Amino acid sequence: MRLLHTSDWHLGRSFHRVGLLDAQADFLDHLVATVRDREVDAVLVAGDVYDRAVPPLPAVELFDRALHRLAEAGVPTVMISGNHDSARRLGVGAGLIDRAGIHLRTDPAGIGTPVVLTDAHGEVALYGLPYLEPALVRERLGAVKPGHEAVLAAAMDRVRADLAARPAGTRSVVLAHAFVAGGAPSDSERDITVGGVAAVPTTVFDGVDYVALGHLHGAQTLTPRVRYSGSPLAYSFSEADHRKTMWLIDLGADGEVAAAERVDCPVPRPLARLRGRLDDLLADPAHDPHQESWIEATLTDAVRPHDPMARLTERFPHTLHLVFEPERADTDSLASYAQRLRGRSDQQIAEDFVSHVRVGGGLDAAERNVLYGAFDDVRVDAAVTEREGGR
Repeated sequence: MRLLHTSDWHLGRSFHRVGLLDAQADFLDHLVATVRDREVDAVLVAGDVYDRAVPPLPAVELFDRALHRLAEAGVPTVMISGNHDSARRLGVGAGLIDRAGIHLRTDPAGIGTPVVLTDAHGEVALYGLPYLEPALVRERLGAVKPGHEAVLAAAMDRVRADLAARPAGTRSVVLAHAFVAGGAPSDSERDITVGGVAAVPTTVFDGVDYVALGHLHGAQTLTPRVRYSGSPLAYSFSEADHRKTMWLIDLGADGEVAAAERVDCPVPRPLARLRGRLDDLLADPAHDPHQESWIEATLTDAVRPHDPMARLTERFPHTLHLVFEPERADTDSLASYAQRLRGRSDQQIAEDFVSHVRVGGGLDAAERNVLYGAFDDVRVDAAVTEREGGR
């Protein structure tokens, strides 16, 4: 059975205020074309369909069109809710949609009830584990401890119990949305540590043939049977080096992963992270390939340059994010705050602070006089207050 594993669409999300709806539509076109061209038997969507619980209307319309096209293709789709989705909203109409071959699994109560598909080698049971927030589902699932590992273990107990009651040789697939140990996160995933330690071991999923994971945005193979597809688009500059793909998985007659292929997703615009002094970034020919990329520039100038964004966008018109990390002498980083203050007057400390925040630009004579006058006024006020308090 050929499975197309994808996740983390985040429909409705933008990238540093740049709308991505057109790019997301291109991805869904690509997904439907892949389903048809590569003779896919089932599509697996492992959560975070939307970017937020109440998605914008254009994102809902895009999702609706995708469902219709997948249903028209006649290829079953199994989809779970992620931590960004509203499980209740995503699951509305699931019973009716189910008849069209689109199987939404958003309710923890249905964890032990699989979608059962058949190929030439027999049945394949596909179990959908929506994102399980420990504080909300622990009692419902009978988890013995708080935390993500405990609730996922309880959910997998239900999966294994159902699987044990099925005919021998039934192959099994689990969709889950979780942070599994060994996975490498990026900056664009929402933290799920609330409710207990986030990471769970891969052994939680023992006993099934393939685990289609969502949540982490980089495609990753934790074991041959446990994989993240990653997001189809980059949603942070930390993903600049990611290759955005879907997994095309061939599940063999005995449940083995007979083949695993990464299918590349369309790239709306490449990402680049540039670092250096502004003048160097503007002049270095090595940066020519990035002139049409979305740019994150980290400027290391000792003094903040004038109007850096405008100057950068002359060469890199798609610059989206600026970071300032000025180069400093090693002694600045080695000396402790207390060491730097020892033996210095209040005036000297204040002058040092101004020089620090200006990154090398000290006070001129007029500013130094203003600062001196301010300290002098404070000392006079303190002396008057002390004298009047003594009376």
